[in-house]
Amino acid sequence: MKRVLIMGAAFLAVSTLYKMPVHAEGTIADAIASVGVGEVLELDKTEEEFKEAAGPVELYGYHNIGIANVDNHLNVRETPDESGKLVGKMSNNAACEVLGEEGDWIHIKSGKVEGYCHKDYLLTGVFARLRAEEVVTSVAEATSGGLRVRTEPNTESEIITTMAEGEYLEVVEVTDGWIKVLLDDEEGYISAEYAQVKENLDTAITMTELLYGEGVSDVRVELCQYAKQFIGNPYVWGGTSLTKGADCSGFTLSVFKKYGISLPHYSVSQSQMGTKVSLNDAKAGDLVFYAKGNTVNHVAIYLGNGQVVHASSPRTGIKISNVGYRTIHSIRNIIGD
Repeated sequence: MKRVLIMGAAFLAVSTLYKMPVHAEGTIADAIASVGVGEVLELDKTEEEFKEAAGPVELYGYHNIGIANVDNHLNVRETPDESGKLVGKMSNNAACEVLGEEGDWIHIKSGKVEGYCHKDYLLTGVFARLRAEEVVTSVAEATSGGLRVRTEPNTESEIITTMAEGEYLEVVEVTDGWIKVLLDDEEGYISAEYAQVKENLDTAITMTELLYGEGVSDVRVELCQYAKQFIGNPYVWGGTSLTKGADCSGFTLSVFKKYGISLPHYSVSQSQMGTKVSLNDAKAGDLVFYAKGNTVNHVAIYLGNGQVVHASSPRTGIKISNVGYRTIHSIRNIIGD
Protein backbone atom coordinates (compact mmCIF):
# COMPACT_ATOMS: atom_id res chain seq x y z
CA MET A 1 0.00 0.00 0.00
CA LYS A 2 2.84 2.39 0.87
CA ARG A 3 4.41 1.86 -2.56
CA VAL A 4 1.09 2.59 -4.28
CA LEU A 5 0.70 5.82 -2.34
CA ILE A 6 4.24 6.88 -3.18
CA MET A 7 3.78 6.21 -6.88
CA GLY A 8 0.45 8.04 -6.81
CA ALA A 9 2.15 11.05 -5.30
CA ALA A 10 4.90 10.87 -7.90
CA PHE A 11 2.38 10.83 -10.71
CA LEU A 12 0.63 13.81 -9.12
CA ALA A 13 3.91 15.68 -9.18
CA VAL A 14 4.59 14.75 -12.78
CA SER A 15 1.06 15.81 -13.66
CA THR A 16 1.74 19.17 -12.03
CA LEU A 17 4.97 19.55 -13.99
CA TYR A 18 3.60 18.78 -17.44
CA LYS A 19 0.90 21.43 -16.99
CA MET A 20 3.56 24.08 -16.44
CA PRO A 21 4.39 26.44 -19.34
CA VAL A 22 6.93 24.99 -21.75
CA HIS A 23 9.75 27.17 -20.45
CA ALA A 24 8.73 27.13 -16.78
CA GLU A 25 11.58 27.05 -14.30
CA GLY A 26 12.15 23.97 -12.12
CA THR A 27 12.80 20.31 -12.73
CA ILE A 28 10.99 17.03 -12.40
CA ALA A 29 12.75 16.55 -9.09
CA ASP A 30 11.42 19.92 -7.87
CA ALA A 31 7.87 18.91 -8.76
CA ILE A 32 8.10 15.53 -7.02
CA ALA A 33 9.80 17.04 -3.98
CA SER A 34 6.91 19.48 -3.68
CA VAL A 35 4.60 16.60 -2.70
CA GLY A 36 7.08 15.19 -0.18
CA VAL A 37 8.37 12.03 -1.82
CA GLY A 38 11.79 13.20 -3.02
CA GLU A 39 13.84 11.15 -0.57
CA VAL A 40 11.93 7.95 -1.20
CA LEU A 41 12.38 8.18 -4.98
CA GLU A 42 16.12 8.93 -4.74
CA LEU A 43 16.01 11.97 -6.98
CA ASP A 44 19.75 12.24 -7.55
CA LYS A 45 19.13 11.46 -11.23
CA THR A 46 19.20 14.13 -13.90
CA GLU A 47 15.99 15.18 -15.57
CA GLU A 48 17.05 13.40 -18.76
CA GLU A 49 17.71 10.17 -16.82
CA PHE A 50 14.27 10.39 -15.26
CA LYS A 51 12.66 10.79 -18.67
CA GLU A 52 14.60 7.86 -20.06
CA ALA A 53 13.51 5.71 -17.13
CA ALA A 54 9.89 6.40 -18.00
CA GLY A 55 10.43 4.73 -21.38
CA PRO A 56 8.08 4.55 -24.40
CA VAL A 57 4.36 4.46 -23.66
CA GLU A 58 1.96 2.40 -25.77
CA LEU A 59 -1.47 4.03 -25.75
CA TYR A 60 -4.52 4.56 -28.01
CA GLY A 61 -2.93 2.70 -30.92
CA TYR A 62 0.47 4.41 -30.62
CA HIS A 63 3.53 2.30 -29.79
CA ASN A 64 5.47 5.29 -28.43
CA ILE A 65 3.09 8.20 -28.03
CA GLY A 66 4.10 11.86 -28.07
CA ILE A 67 1.87 14.86 -27.34
CA ALA A 68 2.42 18.45 -28.52
CA ASN A 69 2.85 20.84 -25.59
CA VAL A 70 2.65 24.37 -27.04
CA ASP A 71 0.65 27.57 -26.73
CA ASN A 72 -0.37 27.54 -30.39
CA HIS A 73 1.23 25.13 -32.88
CA LEU A 74 4.21 22.84 -33.04
CA ASN A 75 6.07 23.06 -36.35
CA VAL A 76 7.02 19.77 -38.01
CA ARG A 77 10.01 20.11 -40.34
CA GLU A 78 11.42 17.96 -43.10
CA THR A 79 14.90 17.90 -41.52
CA PRO A 80 16.04 18.19 -37.86
CA ASP A 81 16.96 21.89 -37.88
CA GLU A 82 15.27 25.30 -37.70
CA SER A 83 15.85 25.91 -41.41
CA GLY A 84 14.14 22.67 -42.42
CA LYS A 85 11.14 22.94 -44.73
CA LEU A 86 7.85 23.14 -42.85
CA VAL A 87 5.82 20.04 -43.70
CA GLY A 88 3.08 20.20 -41.08
CA LYS A 89 1.76 21.62 -37.84
CA MET A 90 0.51 19.98 -34.67
CA SER A 91 -1.98 21.87 -32.52
CA ASN A 92 -1.59 21.76 -28.75
CA ASN A 93 -2.36 18.27 -27.41
CA ALA A 94 -2.14 16.64 -30.85
CA ALA A 95 -0.65 13.15 -30.81
CA CYS A 96 2.13 11.49 -32.77
CA GLU A 97 4.20 8.32 -33.02
CA VAL A 98 7.75 8.91 -31.77
CA LEU A 99 10.11 7.25 -34.25
CA GLY A 100 13.49 8.35 -32.93
CA GLU A 101 15.69 11.19 -31.73
CA GLU A 102 18.45 13.26 -33.36
CA GLY A 103 20.05 15.67 -30.91
CA ASP A 104 17.43 18.23 -29.86
CA TRP A 105 14.97 16.96 -32.46
CA ILE A 106 12.45 14.13 -32.35
CA HIS A 107 11.46 12.18 -35.46
CA ILE A 108 7.68 11.79 -35.48
CA LYS A 109 4.74 10.68 -37.59
CA SER A 110 1.34 12.25 -36.97
CA GLY A 111 -1.56 11.62 -39.32
CA LYS A 112 -0.19 12.11 -42.85
CA VAL A 113 2.77 14.18 -41.63
CA GLU A 114 6.23 12.76 -40.96
CA GLY A 115 9.17 14.92 -39.93
CA TYR A 116 11.01 16.45 -37.00
CA CYS A 117 9.94 18.67 -34.11
CA HIS A 118 11.98 20.21 -31.30
CA LYS A 119 11.98 18.09 -28.16
CA ASP A 120 11.27 21.09 -25.91
CA TYR A 121 7.71 21.16 -27.22
CA LEU A 122 6.81 17.47 -27.22
CA LEU A 123 5.74 15.40 -24.20
CA THR A 124 6.91 11.78 -24.22
CA GLY A 125 6.81 8.79 -21.87
CA VAL A 126 4.76 9.19 -18.70
CA PHE A 127 4.24 12.88 -19.47
CA ALA A 128 2.58 12.02 -22.77
CA ARG A 129 0.42 9.37 -21.10
CA LEU A 130 -0.90 11.79 -18.49
CA ARG A 131 -1.72 14.48 -21.04
CA ALA A 132 -3.25 12.03 -23.52
CA GLU A 133 -5.53 10.51 -20.90
CA GLU A 134 -6.69 14.00 -19.97
CA VAL A 135 -7.46 15.28 -23.50
CA VAL A 136 -8.58 12.14 -25.37
CA THR A 137 -12.16 12.29 -26.63
CA SER A 138 -14.65 9.64 -27.62
CA VAL A 139 -15.99 9.91 -31.16
CA ALA A 140 -18.76 8.09 -32.99
CA GLU A 141 -17.87 7.06 -36.54
CA ALA A 142 -20.66 6.43 -39.03
CA THR A 143 -20.46 2.87 -40.35
CA SER A 144 -22.95 3.50 -43.15
CA GLY A 145 -23.79 6.47 -45.36
CA GLY A 146 -26.71 8.82 -44.74
CA LEU A 147 -26.71 8.32 -40.96
CA ARG A 148 -29.33 10.71 -39.59
CA VAL A 149 -28.50 13.07 -36.75
CA ARG A 150 -31.73 13.78 -34.86
CA THR A 151 -32.83 16.29 -32.22
CA GLU A 152 -34.05 13.54 -29.86
CA PRO A 153 -33.20 9.84 -29.33
CA ASN A 154 -36.09 8.46 -31.38
CA THR A 155 -36.91 7.94 -35.06
CA GLU A 156 -39.83 10.38 -34.97
CA SER A 157 -37.74 13.45 -34.05
CA GLU A 158 -36.48 16.12 -36.44
CA ILE A 159 -33.44 15.33 -38.60
CA ILE A 160 -30.71 17.94 -38.10
CA THR A 161 -28.34 16.61 -40.75
CA THR A 162 -26.84 13.39 -42.07
CA MET A 163 -23.36 11.87 -41.76
CA ALA A 164 -21.40 10.23 -44.56
CA GLU A 165 -19.78 6.85 -43.94
CA GLY A 166 -16.46 7.30 -42.15
CA GLU A 167 -17.34 10.74 -40.77
CA TYR A 168 -17.26 11.13 -37.00
CA LEU A 169 -18.65 13.39 -34.29
CA GLU A 170 -17.61 13.81 -30.67
CA VAL A 171 -19.57 11.70 -28.20
CA VAL A 172 -21.35 13.35 -25.27
CA GLU A 173 -22.86 10.15 -23.86
CA VAL A 174 -24.17 6.76 -24.89
CA THR A 175 -27.77 5.93 -24.01
CA ASP A 176 -30.00 2.94 -24.73
CA GLY A 177 -29.54 2.36 -28.46
CA TRP A 178 -28.55 5.98 -29.13
CA ILE A 179 -25.40 8.08 -29.02
CA LYS A 180 -25.60 11.74 -28.05
CA VAL A 181 -23.10 13.65 -30.19
CA LEU A 182 -21.76 17.17 -30.42
CA LEU A 183 -22.54 18.82 -33.75
CA ASP A 184 -20.55 22.06 -33.70
CA ASP A 185 -22.26 24.08 -30.94
CA GLU A 186 -25.39 21.92 -30.57
CA GLU A 187 -26.17 18.35 -29.58
CA GLY A 188 -27.91 15.61 -31.50
CA TYR A 189 -28.52 11.84 -31.50
CA ILE A 190 -27.50 9.04 -33.84
CA SER A 191 -28.47 5.38 -33.81
CA ALA A 192 -25.83 3.22 -32.10
CA GLU A 193 -26.65 0.48 -34.63
CA TYR A 194 -24.95 2.40 -37.43
CA ALA A 195 -21.95 3.88 -35.61
CA GLN A 196 -18.93 2.74 -33.64
CA VAL A 197 -17.47 4.60 -30.66
CA LYS A 198 -13.68 4.90 -30.38
CA GLU A 199 -11.03 7.03 -28.69
CA ASN A 200 -9.58 9.94 -30.64
CA LEU A 201 -6.63 12.31 -30.40
CA ASP A 202 -5.93 15.13 -32.86
CA THR A 203 -3.05 14.70 -35.30
CA ALA A 204 -0.91 17.01 -37.45
CA ILE A 205 -2.13 18.75 -40.58
CA THR A 206 -0.15 18.88 -43.80
CA MET A 207 1.08 22.22 -45.11
CA THR A 208 1.58 21.21 -48.72
CA GLU A 209 0.09 23.62 -51.23
CA LEU A 210 -1.19 20.67 -53.25
CA LEU A 211 -4.08 20.85 -50.81
CA TYR A 212 -5.52 23.77 -52.74
CA GLY A 213 -5.65 22.21 -56.19
CA GLU A 214 -4.95 23.79 -59.57
CA GLY A 215 -5.99 27.24 -60.72
CA VAL A 216 -6.32 28.70 -57.24
CA SER A 217 -5.30 32.36 -56.91
CA ASP A 218 -2.55 33.48 -54.55
CA VAL A 219 -5.02 35.37 -52.37
CA ARG A 220 -7.05 32.19 -51.83
CA VAL A 221 -3.94 30.21 -50.87
CA GLU A 222 -2.79 32.98 -48.52
CA LEU A 223 -6.26 33.29 -46.96
CA CYS A 224 -6.42 29.57 -46.25
CA GLN A 225 -2.91 29.44 -44.83
CA TYR A 226 -3.72 32.45 -42.66
CA ALA A 227 -6.91 30.78 -41.39
CA LYS A 228 -5.12 27.51 -40.58
CA GLN A 229 -2.63 29.14 -38.25
CA PHE A 230 -5.44 29.68 -35.72
CA ILE A 231 -6.37 25.98 -35.48
CA GLY A 232 -6.63 25.00 -31.82
CA ASN A 233 -7.63 28.47 -30.65
CA PRO A 234 -10.87 28.78 -28.66
CA TYR A 235 -14.48 29.10 -29.75
CA VAL A 236 -16.29 31.98 -28.03
CA TRP A 237 -19.91 32.71 -28.87
CA GLY A 238 -20.20 36.27 -30.19
CA GLY A 239 -16.41 36.58 -30.44
CA THR A 240 -14.33 37.81 -33.38
CA SER A 241 -10.80 37.39 -32.01
CA LEU A 242 -8.71 34.85 -33.90
CA THR A 243 -6.51 34.34 -30.85
CA LYS A 244 -8.77 34.87 -27.82
CA GLY A 245 -11.90 33.34 -29.30
CA ALA A 246 -14.45 33.58 -32.11
CA ASP A 247 -17.67 31.90 -33.14
CA CYS A 248 -18.14 30.49 -36.63
CA SER A 249 -19.16 33.72 -38.38
CA GLY A 250 -16.76 35.78 -36.24
CA PHE A 251 -13.94 33.54 -37.44
CA THR A 252 -14.81 33.96 -41.13
CA LEU A 253 -15.42 37.70 -40.63
CA SER A 254 -11.95 38.24 -39.12
CA VAL A 255 -10.11 36.05 -41.64
CA PHE A 256 -11.69 37.77 -44.63
CA LYS A 257 -11.20 41.22 -43.07
CA LYS A 258 -7.43 40.79 -43.39
CA TYR A 259 -7.91 40.54 -47.16
CA GLY A 260 -10.12 43.61 -47.44
CA ILE A 261 -13.43 41.76 -47.58
CA SER A 262 -16.15 42.89 -45.16
CA LEU A 263 -18.58 40.27 -43.87
CA PRO A 264 -21.48 40.63 -41.42
CA HIS A 265 -21.22 38.82 -38.07
CA TYR A 266 -24.08 36.43 -38.83
CA SER A 267 -23.89 33.18 -40.79
CA VAL A 268 -27.35 33.66 -42.37
CA SER A 269 -26.32 37.07 -43.74
CA GLN A 270 -22.98 35.71 -44.97
CA SER A 271 -24.86 32.95 -46.84
CA GLN A 272 -26.58 35.61 -48.96
CA MET A 273 -23.34 37.21 -50.16
CA GLY A 274 -21.24 36.42 -53.24
CA THR A 275 -22.15 33.83 -55.84
CA LYS A 276 -23.51 30.34 -55.22
CA VAL A 277 -21.30 27.50 -56.50
CA SER A 278 -21.50 23.71 -56.42
CA LEU A 279 -19.14 21.52 -54.41
CA ASN A 280 -17.54 20.37 -57.68
CA ASP A 281 -16.76 23.99 -58.59
CA ALA A 282 -15.80 25.13 -55.09
CA LYS A 283 -12.31 26.58 -54.60
CA ALA A 284 -10.18 27.11 -51.53
CA GLY A 285 -11.41 30.27 -49.81
CA ASP A 286 -15.10 29.79 -50.60
CA LEU A 287 -17.54 29.74 -47.68
CA VAL A 288 -19.45 26.55 -46.90
CA PHE A 289 -22.75 26.86 -45.04
CA TYR A 290 -24.58 24.26 -42.97
CA ALA A 291 -28.13 24.35 -41.67
CA LYS A 292 -30.56 22.96 -39.16
CA GLY A 293 -33.59 22.12 -41.23
CA ASN A 294 -33.34 24.82 -43.90
CA THR A 295 -32.03 27.57 -41.61
CA VAL A 296 -28.31 28.31 -41.90
CA ASN A 297 -26.62 28.03 -38.50
CA HIS A 298 -22.94 27.40 -39.28
CA VAL A 299 -20.23 28.56 -41.69
CA ALA A 300 -16.74 27.27 -42.56
CA ILE A 301 -13.93 28.15 -44.98
CA TYR A 302 -13.29 25.62 -47.74
CA LEU A 303 -9.64 24.55 -47.96
CA GLY A 304 -9.88 22.38 -51.03
CA ASN A 305 -9.34 18.64 -51.13
CA GLY A 306 -12.63 18.05 -49.30
CA GLN A 307 -11.72 19.92 -46.12
CA VAL A 308 -12.96 22.99 -44.24
CA VAL A 309 -11.58 25.03 -41.34
CA HIS A 310 -14.07 26.48 -38.88
CA ALA A 311 -14.77 27.62 -35.34
CA SER A 312 -16.70 24.52 -34.39
CA SER A 313 -17.75 24.57 -30.73
CA PRO A 314 -16.62 25.57 -27.21
CA ARG A 315 -15.29 22.03 -26.70
CA THR A 316 -13.28 21.72 -29.92
CA GLY A 317 -12.42 25.31 -30.87
CA ILE A 318 -11.08 26.15 -34.35
CA LYS A 319 -10.47 22.92 -36.25
CA ILE A 320 -10.34 21.21 -39.64
CA SER A 321 -13.16 18.87 -40.69
CA ASN A 322 -14.17 17.04 -43.83
CA VAL A 323 -16.50 19.23 -45.87
CA GLY A 324 -19.23 16.60 -45.67
CA TYR A 325 -19.06 16.05 -41.91
CA ARG A 326 -22.67 17.29 -41.97
CA THR A 327 -25.11 18.09 -44.77
CA ILE A 328 -24.07 21.12 -46.83
CA HIS A 329 -26.69 23.83 -47.25
CA SER A 330 -24.83 25.96 -49.79
CA ILE A 331 -21.38 27.18 -50.90
CA ARG A 332 -20.65 30.81 -51.80
CA ASN A 333 -17.79 32.40 -53.73
CA ILE A 334 -17.16 35.57 -51.72
CA ILE A 335 -13.77 36.47 -53.19
CA GLY A 336 -15.25 36.91 -56.66
CA ASP A 337 -12.42 35.67 -58.90
